[in-house]
Amino acid sequence: MEAVVFLFSLLDCCALIFLSVYFVITLSDLECDYINARSCCSKLNTWVIPELVGHTIVTVLMLVSLHWFIFLLNLPVATWNIYSMILALIND
Repeated sequence: MEAVVFLFSLLDCCALIFLSVYFVITLSDLECDYINARSCCSKLNTWVIPELVGHTIVTVLMLVSLHWFIFLLNLPVATWNIYSMILALIND
């Protein structure tokens, strides 16, 4: 069971790193005026929820599999992501 959890976590972290690189590239295109702000936001907003879900799944899996140290490392980031999503939903 642990091998499956860590394999899924590895694949999920690879996907999250890919999304982070995509965010940086898109924001650098915005900075250089290759795209406008509206298209930048539409590109990035489609990937916010999958990023939130991916990180939350890894955090919950570490809690369920009783890997406390890794869970505690992931908890602040997952909490911040959920908090910022709640604030975004309230402000809309």
